[in-house]
Order: sequence, then structure tokens, then C-alpha cells
Amino acid sequence: MSFDPATLRYDAAGLIPVIAQDAETLEVLMMAWMNAEAVVRTLETRRVTYWSRSRQAFWIKGESSGHTQALVDLRVDCDRDCLLVLVRQDGPACHTNRRTCFYTAVREGSEVELMSPMA
Repeated sequence: MSFDPATLRYDAAGLIPVIAQDAETLEVLMMAWMNAEAVVRTLETRRVTYWSRSRQAFWIKGESSGHTQALVDLRVDCDRDCLLVLVRQDGPACHTNRRTCFYTAVREGSEVELMSPMA
């Protein structure tokens, strides 16, 4: 069965949420957005390409920082309205220079920072 990005369920802005997960450790790294063209570019280049809602432009993860994401696998959820990209992450995934964007936990009503920025 061939894959057609047009069969995905995009929101009113033509976007679909994407969770990036480390292919080896299974750590959840970040969440971002793709449109159909970003999905195609990601599959063609094997370099994860997102859509920036603020800049209204494509961005290849790590293009400016060097902290790249190489695509290992792209998975579609059961409702076809969310994607999971399994990646080989080089360096931190978060723009705050942390390994993951999910570095804050809520515990007993307080926020707890789980990791510091990478050196």
C-alpha cells in the first residue's frame, strides 16, 4: 500500500501535529507541526522538516543549530491526525539547549525543572 500525505487529517490551517521521539532511547524529544509538503520533504530527504507557524516557512531541524534529526521511521496514528517521527537526534532537541522540550514536570502542584541546558 503506498502512502499519500493527502490522506492525513490536517487542521483548518493545513497542519498536523508531530511528536519527535529518539529511535534508540524512545525519549519524547519535542512536538512541532508539519503540512503535507513538510511530510513529503521529510520522507524524500530523511531530514525532519517542520512548518513554522510563526515564520510561515519550512524549517529543517538543526539547519541553523547543527542539532539535526535524521528520520528513522514515520508513523501515522489510528485517526490519521497525528504523526510520530522516530529520529536519530544529534545534540539537544529543544531550542533552550536541552535534550528534550519536556524538561518541566508538575509535581505536588509545583513545577520542577528536570534538566539543565546542555553544555
